[in-house]
Amino acid sequence: MFRWKLHGNGRTVAPGAVVAPGERLNWGATVAIGLQHVIAMFGATFLVPVLTQFPVSTTLLFSGVGTLLFLLITRNRLPSYLGSSFAFIAPITAATTMAGTGSALAGIVAVGVLLAVIGFIVQFAGLGWVDKVMPPVVAGAIVALIGFNLAPVAWGSFEKQPLTGTITLVAVILFSVLFRGFLGRISIFLGVIVGYVATVLIQVTTGEKLIDFDAVDAAPWVGLPEFHFPDFASPGTWSVIAMFLPVVLVLVAENVGHVRGVAAMTDATANRSTGRALIADGLATTLAGSFGGSGTTTYGENIGVMAATRVYSTAVYWIAGLTAILLSLSPKVGAVFNTIPPGVLGGVTTALYGLIGIIGIKIWVDNRVDFSRPVNQYTGAVALVLAIAGFTMDIGQFQLGAIVLGSVAALVIYHLGNAIARARQTGADDGGPIPAVGPLGGDPS
Repeated sequence: MFRWKLHGNGRTVAPGAVVAPGERLNWGATVAIGLQHVIAMFGATFLVPVLTQFPVSTTLLFSGVGTLLFLLITRNRLPSYLGSSFAFIAPITAATTMAGTGSALAGIVAVGVLLAVIGFIVQFAGLGWVDKVMPPVVAGAIVALIGFNLAPVAWGSFEKQPLTGTITLVAVILFSVLFRGFLGRISIFLGVIVGYVATVLIQVTTGEKLIDFDAVDAAPWVGLPEFHFPDFASPGTWSVIAMFLPVVLVLVAENVGHVRGVAAMTDATANRSTGRALIADGLATTLAGSFGGSGTTTYGENIGVMAATRVYSTAVYWIAGLTAILLSLSPKVGAVFNTIPPGVLGGVTTALYGLIGIIGIKIWVDNRVDFSRPVNQYTGAVALVLAIAGFTMDIGQFQLGAIVLGSVAALVIYHLGNAIARARQTGADDGGPIPAVGPLGGDPS
């Protein structure tokens, strides 16, 4: 498992070639690329615990541990970094407010266990049943509503410091359009740095205390992360766990997409690891939630690094995972990230939460969903309005939040609506993707 074949001369990658998962460059280059993967994942991974008020060091530790666990379970054949999943932000935020951190961690554990179970089913039964339960119009709606449901949270932070929020948001957008390749892909991370520096300059200029560095000064350089444990005993826990279940669908989509992306660039046999990937991410999420970390997912940021470097070696991910673990053992690092002011968070989350929603819409576009059909129209429309407005429903001691209601609405409207429309032959059902006319995307040649 730990024997990587040296690719070529170990220093360069020939045009059109890729370094396969079972290969590596020389160890100097491997370590350098591994550190680049840490930089790529860092911006997004630290944002989740900062936004949900989880310990940054703990989440960082379990992202590293989860990555190593992923490599072991996939038998070192599938390169991936497991970073914090943005899909958890909305349910964690709501669950913590309603029932406390312990209940939120219980929800993360529940998602991990269910994802692992789905992984075992996929490993033995294939992916066809997932596509039938969650076709593109439903999958896109569920992913989109998770992002758009967070819009009020972004505004709540933004309005506290509108100036730094605006500077941060503008910086994120500018970095994404000014730079190509790696720098463009870490625009959110760079935007946070610009916003943070701007806040420091404003503080120095005006004398207004916008950032408190006392906790940073007091934090030791070396120490264990802060651990918390899930609470399954509180009555409120079981009502908030339901809010986490739609996240499973997002994680399935992300993992499947990751595996297919790697297979397209390396070897089609990587698709055989789909079940193992789901199992690994499920176990990593369960482990993280059991000790106070956020749930994990395969990271698109790192897919971008692989595409840019053409190095798909799993050796670089061992370096990245071990580096993340080492960084997590410095409480001072976590204290620095906890000083990020609300204006900066508001600016970056205005973009980030919107992007999560846009990913859902991209699923519709990529699969050419036919929105001239009423079933598809109402599947997306009702789900998104429920999420954006923050609908809730009380059933006894349980409260169902907007993410649950929106996800259930999308599934029920789609499947029940199709059954009725086809029985009545009204033509309102999902007739499949719109046939492509000319080049995909509609642009002329």
